Amino acid sequence: MIKPLDNPKINDNRNYIYEENFYMRDEFLIIREWIPENSRIIDLGCGNCSLIKYILDKKKIYAEGIDISESGINVCLKNGFKAKVGYIDKEETYKDYRDNEFDYAICNVTIQMIMYPEILLREMKRIAKYQIISFPNFAFIINRLDLLLLGRMPKFTLGGYEWYNTGHIHQLSIRDFKALANKI
Repeated sequence: MIKPLDNPKINDNRNYIYEENFYMRDEFLIIREWIPENSRIIDLGCGNCSLIKYILDKKKIYAEGIDISESGINVCLKNGFKAKVGYIDKEETYKDYRDNEFDYAICNVTIQMIMYPEILLREMKRIAKYQIISFPNFAFIINRLDLLLLGRMPKFTLGGYEWYNTGHIHQLSIRDFKALANKI
């Protein structure tokens, strides 16, 4: 593991180290409401399977996940979730999945952290009937004001990290996403 700074108080989200504690995000409730009972889902960029666990707490579904974090996948497996280590922006990750194998492919707050979002979107469309994608909107008014008034990368978008220790490599807006989705 890379040791970026000698200050243990600084968060670093580039190594994707997950603990066994499941976490909750505001959008989990919305995503769970969209998923019908008995659906087949795949969570791409699943971390430690917190979203899968959240959905399964209220609904009977089949779920599996893929993530680059070995520590996250280990938490998933330890808790009985089907998950594997893989790069969600590489075509070979999807070679064992049939067309429309899932009802829903979910990529929650991860698309901005991968090198090839166009591959992810193409494969999500191929393996699932429906796709759910969420991401931080860099063009959100609070982010624009933060950049305009402070002249620095907006903290709101970075989720408590600094510009240099987040996993974000692509900052995008809703318009940017729509343009890419239309191309694909």
